[in-house]
Amino acid sequence: MTAVRAAERADLPTVLELIVEHAEYERAPAPGPGLAQRLDALLFGPAARLHCLLAEHADEVIGYATCSPEISTWDGWEYLHMDCLYLRPQARGHGIGQLLMDAVLHRARALGMAQVQWQTPTWNEGAIRFYRRLGATAADKIRFTQAL
Repeated sequence: MTAVRAAERADLPTVLELIVEHAEYERAPAPGPGLAQRLDALLFGPAARLHCLLAEHADEVIGYATCSPEISTWDGWEYLHMDCLYLRPQARGHGIGQLLMDAVLHRARALGMAQVQWQTPTWNEGAIRFYRRLGATAADKIRFTQAL
């Protein structure tokens, strides 16, 4: 049986493996040094604001989703931003993505938020079909990053 649960500090090495796999899947650079320490603080430190949910099947972690509260200036309310949702290849197509999305939506409701937002690469047609099947709507935007 597959279950979704909150990540614990002992899961951090597995979360890091998933992040590396996810970056490779999205054709992005591998995460840099110090990620474990930064994530530990964001997930488990006194000012933790990042939520990590793990999909687990037969005692093996097969996917994750991360999310954090953000603010919409235009709407004047907080929403939950889902930064990542990733399933290992063998876990895809079995309804596990739906379990993770349900857990993210539940987390948003528990935090008193009325909306979840996220993005996916334009080439990721499988994810786009999945999100549309959920009833999600898309907005065309280009994401920019400026290094400091």
